[in-house]
Amino acid sequence: MVTQVSSNTFSNASGKTRVNYPAQVTFTCMERGLSGGPTQDEVAAVALWHLRLRDGCTVVDVGCGTGKIAVAAARTAGRVIAVDRRPEAAACTKAAAEEIRARNIEVVCGEAAAALRGAGPFDAAFVGGSQDLEAVLGVLAAEVTGRIVVDCVLLGTLHRAVETMQRLGIFREVVSLQVARSRALGGGLMMTPSNPVWLVIGEAV
Repeated sequence: MVTQVSSNTFSNASGKTRVNYPAQVTFTCMERGLSGGPTQDEVAAVALWHLRLRDGCTVVDVGCGTGKIAVAAARTAGRVIAVDRRPEAAACTKAAAEEIRARNIEVVCGEAAAALRGAGPFDAAFVGGSQDLEAVLGVLAAEVTGRIVVDCVLLGTLHRAVETMQRLGIFREVVSLQVARSRALGGGLMMTPSNPVWLVIGEAV
């Protein structure tokens, strides 16, 4: 359920009115120095596309951090479960949900594997961070019927995600992304690249 925050609403396939959330949400936790930072806008857009979200679906956001993916997914999903082991991150996601008055985001502070085991079925899952990646993917493979996307910024995480998904029989592909932004230099423009990001895509049935 989502409360109305503006008059710009529309109905989904089930006929339930949903809110067209503001395009920009202020993630104030970044100003407080939350480690990890929000997922880059362009990376988030590609990740959400690969999640194949449907109206009214149930989505899990593991390592939810600032809540950026959870908030974006809540525009389509009927239910978003955002999990983070860090109390400050869970509080940050809760604040982001409250900012847009979204009532379909449930924030859980705890270990993802324990919190999600037996809590499905889920339609999709995004993993933005997890210290216990292998255990989390094992649980998601059993609880998700649909896409699982892991956001990797470290080569070690990329290797672990691919290896674990292959072992579980859910691996589909790796998508490599690198965003560059322009900045002024000597009266012209130059491109400044950000660190590359890899999305490991899996699908459980």
